[in-house]
Amino acid sequence: MTDKKKHHNEQPQAEEIKEPQAEAVAEAETGAQAQSEVEALKKQIEEAEAKASEYKDSWIRSQAEFQNYKKRLERDNETMRLHMKGDIIKRILPILDDLERALQNRPANDAWAEGIALIVRKFQSTLESEGVKRIEAEGAAFDPTFHEAISSEHHEDFESGQVIEVVRNGYMLGDHVIRPALVRVAQ
Repeated sequence: MTDKKKHHNEQPQAEEIKEPQAEAVAEAETGAQAQSEVEALKKQIEEAEAKASEYKDSWIRSQAEFQNYKKRLERDNETMRLHMKGDIIKRILPILDDLERALQNRPANDAWAEGIALIVRKFQSTLESEGVKRIEAEGAAFDPTFHEAISSEHHEDFESGQVIEVVRNGYMLGDHVIRPALVRVAQ
């Protein structure tokens, strides 16, 4: 019996020894599993941060492109308004030319001619208020940007390339030439 007791007493001790080892192994496995889960979560966080950064950069680029689009649209609209305004004024300018020619040949002290002169001044002031200005050409050097030569003549009082006479006035709207001045140029 003593042997049985010894044998019986020895078994619990072996089991007691195995349990701490099993627990240590289980803890090691759980620790390794937890470590791998932590690594996986860190990797997911890095991927999410990379995507968030990519989305933010894309959003910032989209915002900049939209702002550029708005500016380009405003600039194009302003250019279109300027060209439309210029086209309308260009169609009205022959009327002003006719009125100015009528004033050049007016009779002296005629009330009717004074009325026409008043209309011409109002017409010119309205054009000026819209940003239209006359191209001053007489006596200036010929510039094909602003002038259109209809003849080239020898003239003693003017140097070669100088405008002798303005046949028809030219006009500008801002920096845009609506109609070049028709001029005679000295040779």
